[in-house]
Amino acid sequence: MKAMIFAAGLGTRLRPLTDNLPKALIPIAGKPLLEHIILKLKSAGFDEIIVNVHHFPQLIIDFLKKNNNFGIRIEVSDESDELLDTGGGIRKAAGFFDDGEPFLVHNVDILSNIDLTALYQNHLKNHSIATLVVSQRDTFRYLLFNQNLQLCGWINEKTGETKPADMQKISSFEKLAFAGIQVLSPDIFDLMQKQEIEFPIMDFYLSNASTQKIDGYVPQNFKMMDVGKLNVLDEAESFVKINV
Repeated sequence: MKAMIFAAGLGTRLRPLTDNLPKALIPIAGKPLLEHIILKLKSAGFDEIIVNVHHFPQLIIDFLKKNNNFGIRIEVSDESDELLDTGGGIRKAAGFFDDGEPFLVHNVDILSNIDLTALYQNHLKNHSIATLVVSQRDTFRYLLFNQNLQLCGWINEKTGETKPADMQKISSFEKLAFAGIQVLSPDIFDLMQKQEIEFPIMDFYLSNASTQKIDGYVPQNFKMMDVGKLNVLDEAESFVKINV
């Protein structure tokens, strides 16, 4: 099975640590974030992984080489010249996903106890264009799902902005937060052909939600951490020892 790890971000919320180090190599409980995600994917049966890079890319390339790609096939999608955002990053890696099978995409800064095999099997069963891991988590930006857990829209509760802009009866939808983990069907690349070079994947989903089946997936007993800020690093150390 194939997967992609988003590791190209600048990690601005983790400065000054990321002034000289990519976010992917920030150590948590003795291992870089990237290693935690690779090992989690590998243990779930994902044996071909592509990692996108931008911020200090050579450090990530050297890290993978030093560890012999953890005994699996790992390639790098180089975005050194230009960050392509999440949607553009996936499309740039399209050549890697050449087997016609669904693939998993995982943010490098998300730690969780999710069963990735169960997630993948759920996607295969539902035949959707994308399956997004979501949860009931406090935030101000929510994805909106109907009673069948299919994506219908998005809301920013701080500003009142919605996508699509003319959404009605917001209270009739279930509000869930995206967890930075998703499974995509290869048909997604046909839909991406008319996109700009750089584009966010969530806006892409929202623009296609009325015509494509995009599902939410709420794992049982789900626990996760977004390791994107300095003030959560100590908590992340404890989280990894218990949940990952």
